[in-house]
Amino acid sequence: MLRIGIDVGGTHTDAVLLQGDSVLASAKALTSRDVSSGILDALEWILRHEPGIEGRIEAVMLGTTQFTNAVVERRELAEVAAVRIGLPSGRGIPPKTGWPEDISRSLGDHVYQLHGGYLYDGWPLAALDDREIDSLISELKARKLTAVAIASAFSPMNPAPEKQVARRIREALPNVRITESRGIGRLGIIERENAALLNAALLDFAARVVDSFEAAIRSRGLDCRFFISQNDGCLMDADFARRFPALTFASGPTNSLRGACKLSGLDEAIVVDIGGTTSDIGILRDGFPRESNIVIDVGGVRTNFRMPDILSIGLGGGSLVSDGGRTVGPRSVGRELVTRGRVFGGDELTATDIAVAAGQAGIGDPARLGELEADTVAAADAEIHRMLNDGIEQMKPGGDPLPLVLVGGGAILVREPLAVASTMLTPEHSGVANAIGAAIARIGGEAERMISYERTPRRAAVSELTLAAEHNAESAGADPASLIVADIEETAISYMPGNVVRLRVKVTGDIAQRKDDGAKTRPGARMRADLQP
Repeated sequence: MLRIGIDVGGTHTDAVLLQGDSVLASAKALTSRDVSSGILDALEWILRHEPGIEGRIEAVMLGTTQFTNAVVERRELAEVAAVRIGLPSGRGIPPKTGWPEDISRSLGDHVYQLHGGYLYDGWPLAALDDREIDSLISELKARKLTAVAIASAFSPMNPAPEKQVARRIREALPNVRITESRGIGRLGIIERENAALLNAALLDFAARVVDSFEAAIRSRGLDCRFFISQNDGCLMDADFARRFPALTFASGPTNSLRGACKLSGLDEAIVVDIGGTTSDIGILRDGFPRESNIVIDVGGVRTNFRMPDILSIGLGGGSLVSDGGRTVGPRSVGRELVTRGRVFGGDELTATDIAVAAGQAGIGDPARLGELEADTVAAADAEIHRMLNDGIEQMKPGGDPLPLVLVGGGAILVREPLAVASTMLTPEHSGVANAIGAAIARIGGEAERMISYERTPRRAAVSELTLAAEHNAESAGADPASLIVADIEETAISYMPGNVVRLRVKVTGDIAQRKDDGAKTRPGARMRADLQP
């Protein structure tokens, strides 16, 4: 199977052509301001390297930062109606509480609270009020709002209120785009509601971006499937991405970790991805990124996405070097490294210049470094290693060192083994590990509930959530016949009667065949032996 993986970073857009596990070709292009041009440049190089393969490409996988950047930069965000179903108890903390003023203003002042919702055990907070829903619809019409986010108390447990309100809105206003929080976040209503609001604000933008990506691919004669990377190391098809663009947040570091796993053969390791602007440090567990167990901040907004646990530090190939080499970063020339760095004819001293001066990299013109003092090179080199050692020390689990895998184009900055790692390796093709991670990804889906094992036996609870996770994976484009349970997470809930646990099931599967290819189906996912309930 021939696949193309593409990952858009802050400085470079990387692309690879894979046949099975073999890398047939790879390319780096500068990330363009419009993003699409950089993608086309990288894609063009790949296709020129292997002439006539357009008809043999079965899928293109893309990792993009566009939706994250839109939130961080407060651009391309639509005004959104924030609809919370949770009165009377939800009145104390209204939607968008604690948001930065600028992003709150971008989404507009459109907050509506309705009676309804349930508790974790199925006990109703209140009944939905048809008059409140009618009033909400009238307001949406009057304000001409086209994006709505609906969040109901414990909707992952009982989605009926969100589904009912969404159905009423769609019947009255068929052109309104709606995000129901049960499909975008986890149990906590505040963070789940925030995630739904960000997703709804991106829906119009997502439609344009995904359409432009598909058009670019088709313009090069590629009549194949197109997928976008999620932040949990899995993929979603184009239609799913149009509905859930926020699931791409932090997909870049995830792709790097998955690519590092593939290239190194290590399922348990520290991974450092050194790009042009930042170094992302993460931990591989069982071949996937360790997930964060804390609330995730996206552009100043608290969310509860399934996000990788990543530490980003301001160190990359474009990082500016000052103070005689004693300061490296966090300021960076980023994508302008090839014009502003000294070895490329510019006048800025960067970390890449230090690597060239130290003999670690043979890029650019070393003669342009002039009389760069050896003390400056030595001081900057020591600072680079100190920053990485300190960052890894913060992230590594426990006291025992783990193997370290260096990936990314900026891996040339590391000259000596890092003290906090048991071993260090930079595998072949490490410079495009992020694109490889995108290309090898599977389709995933997960489901989460709070369940009392006194009321529902564990085996039945796991089976129920597995079916829900399978449905989510199939909706994202997975082949039902290939689904396996990748993870079961159980967290005991203290101080609650009834042996209550927070149960999460994740499944993954291969990309489904097109409908006209005769895809097979089967009744349930295969459980990994070590995850049997």
